[in-house]
Amino acid sequence: MKGVGAFLAASTAFSVTSVLATPAKLEARATSTSSGSLPTVTVKGNAFFAGSQRFYIRGVDYQPGGASNPVDPIANPSTCQRDVAEFKKLGLNTVRVYTVDNTANHDECMGYLADAGIYLALDVNTPKYSINRASPAASYNDVYLQSVFATIDAFAKYSNTLLFFSGNEVINDDTTTPCAPYVKATTRDMKQYIGSRGYRAIPVGYSAADVDSNRYEMAEYMNCGTSDERSDFFAFNDYSWCDPSSYQQSGWNQKVALYGNYSIPLFLSEYGCITNQRKFDEVSSLYGTDMSGVYSGGLVYEYSEEGSGYGLVTINGNSVSEKSGFNDLKNQLASNPSPSGDGGYKPSGTPANCPAHSSTWNVTGDALPAIPQPAQKFMSQGAGKGPGLTGAGSQNAGTQSSGTASAGSGTVTATATNAAGASGTSSSSTTSSKAAAAGLRAPEMSVAPFVCGLVVLASTFLGATLL
Repeated sequence: MKGVGAFLAASTAFSVTSVLATPAKLEARATSTSSGSLPTVTVKGNAFFAGSQRFYIRGVDYQPGGASNPVDPIANPSTCQRDVAEFKKLGLNTVRVYTVDNTANHDECMGYLADAGIYLALDVNTPKYSINRASPAASYNDVYLQSVFATIDAFAKYSNTLLFFSGNEVINDDTTTPCAPYVKATTRDMKQYIGSRGYRAIPVGYSAADVDSNRYEMAEYMNCGTSDERSDFFAFNDYSWCDPSSYQQSGWNQKVALYGNYSIPLFLSEYGCITNQRKFDEVSSLYGTDMSGVYSGGLVYEYSEEGSGYGLVTINGNSVSEKSGFNDLKNQLASNPSPSGDGGYKPSGTPANCPAHSSTWNVTGDALPAIPQPAQKFMSQGAGKGPGLTGAGSQNAGTQSSGTASAGSGTVTATATNAAGASGTSSSSTTSSKAAAAGLRAPEMSVAPFVCGLVVLASTFLGATLL
């Protein structure tokens, strides 16, 4: 996220947002405004599929109000309906939303999106409920996870919920890489919660910052280890194609080669350089055969102008004015349909090896913090009502992890027989909390998570920026 960065809250200066799953079938659910006709999207090899058709993300990042004034843009039916009309003009099939109120009703907007053929890529964090890169051990706690899980409860029922982001740009330079275990632990916990509550296998993954020095290492890290902790996809922000440019000049050809054997879906969670007037010439490569065997599309940053120059439209009250970039993107998407067939995807692949420790990757191995003990009950009991956007926050609340997780501790061992929808309060005849507890090995806590806080604290005193 550009500008002030991902979820920077004025009251929480250091707040940031902190992911191969077996596809499961779920009939699309109708709402009061939608026929619920969109097929659910699943992961197969290194690609997404909607039914039997390859699915490419053709979308925008949607955050009216900007990062400094986070609001839930899909909780207001009237403004949502207004903006969906613009999404349809662009020819989109996906929007990314960075912040939602997990206590609000989203039926109408999700219905408008579904009727327009549009899926939701959703960040589960908010400014006050997120992993704090300055103190990740303290902020990875049961209060935080309760909010994350309540957001999952609120959106799991919609067939057009495409995926969940477990974190956004948490690792934003070389000094913050030791925080990666907390991002990966959150990913593991989300996957276990989805499985334990009996939801369909909604993909969970991470959105990485545009940092060349450790982006590939983060991609490897999120795709190494046991299957319960590996991400279902990996996304990254990429502003390296600045028009006028080309597939070779931008270096995108080198990235395609670098990620050529990556075994899970890869896409751009933000793109659209504004160094010069952008014409979105990269669209032809992104949705062409040059990249379709490795990438699954991307999301343009961003829909509305929020003072940074990236907006495609300007919102003034209830009116929307399209900027020049709007028509440029619209024309590029219309002129560059996704490849026919499967686009050369890889139906199977091998997970990555965990990256070696280096001067730009200060993590060793794959030791993760165990899920905080009080959060274990959510797997069997549900999360309950979320805190919304007005809660007290989680970064200095709750119970932290007390040890290192055993390999495979995030495996789903029991599934709720009557999993909840939005409330997450239904009863279950089976539990998985004992299995979660059995995955705790208190004496062997990895040093990397603790080092993260110390490293970031030191860099803060030296003048490093957080976002």
